Amino acid sequence: MSKIIRPQHYKSLLDKHQTEQGIKLIKDFFQQNLATELRLTRVTAPLFVMKGLGINDDLNGVERPVTFPIKDLGDAKAEVVHSLAKWKRLTLAEYHIEPGFGIYTDMNAIRADEELDNLHSLYVDQWDWEAVITREERKVAFLEDVVRRIYSAIRRTEYLTYEYFPQIKPFLPKEIHFIHSQDLLDLYPDKTPKEREDAICRQYGAVFVEGIGGKLSDGKKHDGRAPDYDDWSTIAENGKMGLNGDILIWYPTLDRAFELSSMGIRVDKESLLRQLKIEGKEDREKLYFHQQLLNGKLPLSIGGGIGQSRLCMMMLHKAHIGEIQASIWPDEMRKKCHELGMELI
Repeated sequence: MSKIIRPQHYKSLLDKHQTEQGIKLIKDFFQQNLATELRLTRVTAPLFVMKGLGINDDLNGVERPVTFPIKDLGDAKAEVVHSLAKWKRLTLAEYHIEPGFGIYTDMNAIRADEELDNLHSLYVDQWDWEAVITREERKVAFLEDVVRRIYSAIRRTEYLTYEYFPQIKPFLPKEIHFIHSQDLLDLYPDKTPKEREDAICRQYGAVFVEGIGGKLSDGKKHDGRAPDYDDWSTIAENGKMGLNGDILIWYPTLDRAFELSSMGIRVDKESLLRQLKIEGKEDREKLYFHQQLLNGKLPLSIGGGIGQSRLCMMMLHKAHIGEIQASIWPDEMRKKCHELGMELI
């Protein structure tokens, strides 16, 4: 319960009926805008994948996937996905997607080891997207262009929400600011990564923090990344490591930085081998996904995930993600949230 952020004098601007209307409005509008901006086709995604193929997202490498036996497959094990970071790239190859185009899907996941608070739930829903790129596009300038296009879709959705619910005032800045995680450390050497995010987001309102996954000058990572999807070890044209990052905004309702999306240019053969070695995960080279990539069967790509409930929470100025999605919460948390004006679904 100590992790609950308790905004002073919080009162929801919408009742539950209006909230449900707002959720549908935002989800319908944003996904169409995202698809148009990035030229994405919607595809159907799995809720679970077979264990041992290397397809599931390992997140920070310590989270346990929900696993269950399949009777008709001789009790072979399946895992509920954490995300579809690697599955999407396999799908790009299967659908023969051309460079400049891609796919998106509704991703639903269970993360049983998540620490529950205002922003984190056992249930995760994202728009997972992935697009084919050329070798020449594997650079920071291209990554930042894609970020700007996603941010434009977010701001258009914010304005639509305001048109339907005038009591919800837009607060996002016109432009998103870019900074590398090493430069962020240099600016705030005495702060933790989360404190650095708060400081930079408070200043600019919307920030893309680049280069997440590799160690910085203090010997620590800004945040964890699996070694086999984002390319966080390549030295890009700006002389900094990493071709990935997070879209963050300053969220006045909770008075803190708020992550909306994690994304990046994906590993090629060279960066996959390098990152597996850095993380001591060379044994993954034998897995199905990794063999497909190492044998040249998968296209170069860029991709990411955008939190659906988080986007709706931000757009509707809610203080707890449980006001947007139906999930399981400790009884004590439900009681305390009710006392604070946060009515969990």
